[in-house]
Parts: sequence; C-alpha cells; structure tokens
Amino acid sequence: MAGTHLRKLFLKATYNGRYFAGKHFMLPNQWFKAVTYSTGKFMTCVRKGPLAIHVKGYSTAEQDDDDEDNGKKPEKKKKEDPKARKVFGSIGRKIPYRLIHLLNDNGEDLGNLHRADVIRIMDEKGLKLVPIKENADPPVYQLLTGKQIHEEQLKLREKQKLSSSHGTVQIKELSFSASIAKHDLDIKLKQITHWIEKKHHVRVSVQKGISPQGDDKLEVLNEIMRSVSEHATCVVKPKLVKDGRSAVCVLRPWSVKEMAELKKKEKQTQQMADPSKTD
Repeated sequence: MAGTHLRKLFLKATYNGRYFAGKHFMLPNQWFKAVTYSTGKFMTCVRKGPLAIHVKGYSTAEQDDDDEDNGKKPEKKKKEDPKARKVFGSIGRKIPYRLIHLLNDNGEDLGNLHRADVIRIMDEKGLKLVPIKENADPPVYQLLTGKQIHEEQLKLREKQKLSSSHGTVQIKELSFSASIAKHDLDIKLKQITHWIEKKHHVRVSVQKGISPQGDDKLEVLNEIMRSVSEHATCVVKPKLVKDGRSAVCVLRPWSVKEMAELKKKEKQTQQMADPSKTD
C-alpha cells in the first residue's frame, strides 16, 4: 500500500511540473509527453556482502616498468661514498654483519670471525669494536681501547681542521726514534723541507725515547722546528701523547702573507742591530 501511495505522488509531481513549464513559458501542452510507469518496474535492489573493487598492487618493479613505458627514466639511487663517513668510534655490540675480518688492538690480523666470537673476545679483553673498512668483503673491523679511539679521533680532527682552513691538502707522516743519529736526522730534515716546498703538511712523530718524561722526544721536535723555521710553521705544537711514549707535531708551509711579515720583521731586526744600513 505504501508503494502505491508513493507512485501516485510521483505521477502527480510529474504532471504539475509539465503544467508549470507550459503555463510560465507559454508552451503548448502537446510538447510534453506524458510518461506512464508500469507498476511492475519499481523494484528495490539490495546487494548483500562486501563489494569487490579492483585495486592495483604496489610494486617498485612495476613502477619502474610504468616509468619506462611513459618515457620517464627511473631515478638512480645515489651511491654511498665510503669516504663520507668521518665519525670514528665504537659501534658497541650491535654488529651488522654475520662474518667480519678482525684486527686486534696491536694491528695483528685475527682473520675472519663470526660476530658471536668477536663479542666474546670484546668481553674477555675489555676492548671496543671500530669499523675500519666497511665496503670490503668481509668488512674490516678492529678492536681498540677507549684511549686509542680518543687518539684517533684527535688525529681526524687535526686533519679536518687543516682541510677546512687551507682547503684540500695532503698530509705526509714521518716517524722515527728519539735516539736517531745526526746523519739520519739531517736526511729526515731534507725530506720534511721537500714536502713543505710542495705545500704539503707534515706530521712528525718521535717515539722510543730514553727519558720517561719524554723530554728527549720534545727536544728532537723542537730542533726540527728550528731547522725548518724559514719554510714552515707549526699547526700543532709539539706535545706528548700515549702517556708520554710518543711526541707529535704538525708542520705547514708559511702563507704568502705570513712570509712577507716574517721578512719585514727580519729586516727591522737587522736595521736595529746595524743602524748604519738604514737608508
């Protein structure tokens, strides 16, 4: 009965709409065709259950294929630069590789070891694990003490400081004993001067001294500084490291401005010593 009542309302509304349009727009009633609806046409369709919708699955491979079909070149992943990692430190106990190549705190090769064995050695000797060359196969790691890690971090800071203040420079390293002979020391001085003339920086390390206080090591470095003072100055002044077992300093060439000021001071000193040479 309710359906019959709704059909009557619908037909009446249709008739009123045709009458309203013909009256207000002055259109003949013949222009409007009466539409009759069969009572059997009104049916209610209700769908039960979930509605299936086609969804395209996500895949990076398909995306790359679509990009190629559309003429777009797939973006290339940036390769990680192995030299980009500047942070030197312990990785703790979380070793990301199952098998690694291990070096001990003295630099001796321990071969390829499983990470479980590496953790056991770390616990037994109280050492920390530091990555040395992660892009190797297998990756190379080394066991170091906390003091050794700190000293290596200081070296990296020195190199970064030199690179930032003087651009990209090459750092040469020279190491010898404090009991070096005079003839051998002269050869070392010639080598240092040669590097300085090529605008390199030189890191000098003196080891195995006789004095436990390290005075003999510092004296050797001070003698080197006096010998090359015309060509170089100190970036890192002579200092003791490794509990006094070694002494280091870093030399760099004079800049053009520093060299001009140095010559000016020498000239003033000569004039003060001999006033007759003053113009």
